Amino acid sequence: MGLNGLLREKVVLVNGGSQGVGAAIARAAVREGAVVAVGARRPGPGEALVAELADAGGEARYVRADLADAGQAKASVAEVVAAYGRIDCLVNAAGLTSRGTLLDTTPELFDEHIAVNLRGPFFAMQAAVADMLAREAPGTIVNVITSSAHGGQPFLAPYVAAKAGLMGLTRNVAHAHRWDRIRVNGLNIGWTATEGEDATQRAFHGAGDDWQERAAERLPMGRLGRPDEIADFVVLLLSDRSGVVTGSVIDWDQNVLGGLD
Repeated sequence: MGLNGLLREKVVLVNGGSQGVGAAIARAAVREGAVVAVGARRPGPGEALVAELADAGGEARYVRADLADAGQAKASVAEVVAAYGRIDCLVNAAGLTSRGTLLDTTPELFDEHIAVNLRGPFFAMQAAVADMLAREAPGTIVNVITSSAHGGQPFLAPYVAAKAGLMGLTRNVAHAHRWDRIRVNGLNIGWTATEGEDATQRAFHGAGDDWQERAAERLPMGRLGRPDEIADFVVLLLSDRSGVVTGSVIDWDQNVLGGLD
């Protein structure tokens, strides 16, 4: 179901766009009239999604980019600008969720989280904002963060450290470039039914095929969040329909922050 062509003729780069929430955002952006670049590490899933979007009548291209490499993060934007002459919207949806506590996290694991969840988005934003400033044009950026950035579980220590940094960075960049009409917002998403979450639950928590049903029993709305719901919210934030909003980090979850039983 469309929202009304909210991104018509916009050039959108979705980093981390080949699966899960990122892929849902890419689909929603094409549906809303955008030209979409799908940034992803693996060519297979990335090219498959681009083919799917093209079959649906959309214009899309695959951009090979590993956000763990700052140079590739910047190059993903440069490739979009080279192909289309500009970048109007950037979404940073890539994320590493491997587990680690304060006591068992190695320096290597910590650095991996910082690289993917914070440094990559930083340099992708740097490149996108530089293009917008060079053209004296407005633009929008949405960072997909996590509700765990407020504290999270003990086994998410390096993930929380990096994502909390991205939450602060989102506000910093929004403030720095508000007079340039570059709006930057974030979405702190909660527990979501994605391919990546399925793999994480099986790899780190011994989950079986019924893990989503079991999880649903413990959730207020009786189910996990869905990528397509998040995608519609991101499209709204990218579009002019979200008005003057910038620097907002929105908690998109069914658990109420600060609420206690």
